[in-house]
Parts: sequence; C-alpha cells; structure tokens
Amino acid sequence: MVDTCRISVDAATTVGELDHSWRFIGYDECNYTYMPEGKELLAKFGGLDDAPYYVRTHFMFCNGSCTGTQKFGSTNIYRELSDGRVIYDFTYYDLILDSILESGNKPFVELGFMPQHLADPKYHEQPSLAGLDVYKEIGWTYPPEDYGKWHDFILTTARHLAERYGADEIATWYFELWNEPDIFYWSGTVDEYCTLYDNTEHVLHEALPGARLSGPACTGIFLHNGANAFMKQFFRHCREGRNARTGQTGTRLDFITFHAKGSVFPADVTATKAVPSVGSLVHQVRLGLEVIAQEGYSDLDVVISEADPDGWAAGGIADNPNMKYRNSEYYASYVAATYNGIHKLGRELGANVYPLAWAFMFPQEECFAGTRTFSTQGIDKPVFNLFRMLSRMGSHELAMTSSDEADPAYDRRLIDDFDEEAPSHYDGAGAQTVLSGYASRSDDGATQILVYSHCDDIDRQGEHEVELHVRGLKPGQYRLSHYRIDGDHSNAHTVWQAEGRPKYPQGAQYETIKSAGALQELEPERVLDVAGSDDEAGATLRFSMPAHAISLLTLRAA
Repeated sequence: MVDTCRISVDAATTVGELDHSWRFIGYDECNYTYMPEGKELLAKFGGLDDAPYYVRTHFMFCNGSCTGTQKFGSTNIYRELSDGRVIYDFTYYDLILDSILESGNKPFVELGFMPQHLADPKYHEQPSLAGLDVYKEIGWTYPPEDYGKWHDFILTTARHLAERYGADEIATWYFELWNEPDIFYWSGTVDEYCTLYDNTEHVLHEALPGARLSGPACTGIFLHNGANAFMKQFFRHCREGRNARTGQTGTRLDFITFHAKGSVFPADVTATKAVPSVGSLVHQVRLGLEVIAQEGYSDLDVVISEADPDGWAAGGIADNPNMKYRNSEYYASYVAATYNGIHKLGRELGANVYPLAWAFMFPQEECFAGTRTFSTQGIDKPVFNLFRMLSRMGSHELAMTSSDEADPAYDRRLIDDFDEEAPSHYDGAGAQTVLSGYASRSDDGATQILVYSHCDDIDRQGEHEVELHVRGLKPGQYRLSHYRIDGDHSNAHTVWQAEGRPKYPQGAQYETIKSAGALQELEPERVLDVAGSDDEAGATLRFSMPAHAISLLTLRAA
C-alpha cells in the first residue's frame, strides 16, 4: 500500500517573513576562493535569485605557501623580520575578499587563525609529526604571545578594510572570532579565548563601529559536553566579566555562532553502514538556543556557522564508503529536512537562526569522489539544485501543514535517532520517511511550494503519494511549474553512473553529465483552472515522491 501525505497551503494567510536564512556557505581552504573552479562556483551562488550569499572560510591569517591544500590555507598577511620589524602584506587577503565580492556575494570574515610570528612560541615545544612543519600542524591554534601585538594586528587589518571597502559596505558583512575553540582548533583556555575576544572586539569596533562581531563558534552543543560549558563561560564573561582590554564590565557581542553536525564519519575503509541523523542536528540546535536563552542573549541573531550532515568535508568515499550520500539526492533531501527543522525551531523559540552549509569544491578531485561539495569538476551535484530551488522562494511565508507532521510519532522521529553522548554511528534502521516543506508568496503575487521527502535510511525505497491542496487563491487561470530533484531529475550523479563512472570525463561525455546537473522539470509547465468564490477558490494537485526527493511548485497568474 502506498502512503499518502496530505499537505495543505493557505495562499491567503501569511505567517511571517521567510528570510531566506539558508544564504550562508563556507569551507576550510581560503586559497580555493580565487582559483578558477572556486570563482566559478561562487558565481553560481552569486547568480541565484536571492543572492548575496555569505561566504566563510578558515585560515585567513595563517602563514604558508599561499596555495590551496585540503584543510589548510594561508595569506602571509603578517610577518616579523629578524630585527623585529612588522611586515603586512594584504595581497592574498584582499584577493580572497575581492573574489567573494566580485562573485555577487558577501564575506563572512573569520578572524583566525594565529599568524606564525604572533603565536605563543610554546608551540615549538610540541613534537613534530614525521618532521613536518610544527606551525602548520599546530602552531596556528595557539594564543598570541603578546595580546598587545594581536590588538595592533587587528587594528591595522580593520583600518585596511575600512579604507579599501568602506564602513557602509563592511556593515553588511559578518565577523566571527576563531573556529571551534572548544576543541583542537584552540590550544588555549576558555579565559584566554575571552581575552582574545575582548581585545578583538575593542579594536575592531574602534576602526569599524558598525561591524557585526560574533563568537564563540563552538562545536555541537550537547547537555554536558565541553562546548556547552565553553558557551556558558563565554556568555557570562561577555555579560558580567572583567573586560581584559578596558577593565570595565562586559564585552559587546553582536550575534552568536555555534556548530551542529548530524554524525561523525571516521576514516575507515571497512566502515559498516552509517547515515547522518536529522534528529541529532536539530537537537543540538535546540540545546544551543536554550543555552543562549538561559544566559540572557535570546535577542541576538544566531548563525549555525557549520550546519552539516557530518563533520569531515574533505573526506570522501576512499576514506569511508558512507560518504557516498554526498553525491546523491540524499544530501539534498537531508539539508532540506534539517533546514526546515531549524526554521521551525527558531519560530517556536522566537529566535532568528541561520544555518551555514560547510561545503564548496575541491580542485582536481576524481569525479564524484564523495567529498562534501556543491560541485565536482564543475558538475553541479543535486544538493546545489536544492539551493536553486530555495532561491526561488518568496519572502512572505504562507501557512502550510503536513499530515506527516500531524502524526503523533513525528516529534519522536526527530529526537530518538541519535546518541546524546557520541552521535557517531547510526544506520537509520526504522527511520520514517517525512514529507514537509515551505510555502511562500513573492512580491509579484506568485505562490511557491517546496515539498521535500526524506528518510534517514539511505537505502529506503518506495513511493509516497502527495495530495497537495492550495486554498485561498483568487479564481482564474494559473501557470503551474513543477521542478524536481530525485534519482532521475536534476541529478548528474545518476547520469555519471550510467556513463560508467569515469574518473575524469572529457568531451561530449563530460557535457552530457554536466548538463544533467541543471534543475529539471518533473513535467512541462501547464495552465491550471482555479474555480470557486474568492474565499473558497483552490486547487488540489497530486503527485508521487520517492523517499529522497524535493519538489518546487510555482503557481503564477496566467
């Protein structure tokens, strides 16, 4: 028997603003930004209907070769000569920011990590792994030896930004201090992070009073883990602690960041089946928002500055076979389900929450290597088509209900399927397929309805019937378009498999695979007659969806 999900949309009832909270992306390797492949992908985001997107990247302050390598990057923005003279070189730093802006997007500026000549030299005491560069291994994670020098460094950088881009432009950006200081990205203490924050906030706002600065960018928040404790200590410092720079009470905090991941996939080529958990990720966001409210900061915006199915973007199928989900429609439906869960959670708790997808591209990789990316060799993955769909949503959210969400078991589907202490292995056994989504109206009067179908179990098969009733329309004729992501639509991965899984497709074969990465219609556009009175006019649409799929339907007056 085929299950039927009944979805109802009231096109006449607006429930609030649909703020397109998904317009955030990021990646580790800052030098990939200005590579041809990086600029191509950024331009695709900059060309979406709801651009700009906010772009966050690691290692912007680090020293090195200034070439892109997995999990590292550098700009050589700060150096000291042997006689103590300081050399600033903004060449690569500017190139990264310019590339983001030229693509039609905005920087989400991560202030980190520690320049080599500012880092506490204690890092030299750490043993080198296989004789490698100790700074590249761990030195960038250290606090500054001299907070006064850090203060001057941030002041010089902020003044450079003000002169190059202007205060009004920079007021539209986001700034964040560090990344995941509760784990190995920070070799200092919580108190030392708070000291770094005090110095950074003081001087950044001296040069750029309108800049938005956040912290602490901790990892996933669980009930009793280190990230939870770190967040609480940081908030209490900002609220009532002694400011390490000014000696006064408290420190300005403009918005808040923390991270949430749906699973942990280790390097294990023999790994048994594992999948991400929607429930774990949404649960972490709830706990983080509860901590924020408890500490008196519920009035601030929150960016989940890494909100992802798992925690290792650069890993691929060659590292863990379960990474295969990233190539397929599963990744798209997972993001749709978690983002919708975060959106509804924010509405429930009265919080503005913005998830950031930590995914980009890796140059020279084998085609569909399973890395967490939006494209592979310039070929768009199904997950990028989700963002194409989302970008076409309007800005006025409409009332929408799903019979799946009305099911008494729905809440348990979201919260049962994870391990509170270590959400590291979950195979999705017994997970339910849930259909839900968003509905909106754009300023031109068109109605958009995004419906996703997602089951955490990647192997779940079967079709679900959808009965979509749209009421509150004005009588008349409407043009109906219906776009779809599933195994057979908007899915270059499926075509790549049919083409024999070439590692580096060329010529006509490459073009065939790449063209399949475009957003595709499920059916040709057609005209729909809507009859009835102004109060009762509506339409009922019926279609089927597999366990992992997204549909975007648009009704526009003909």
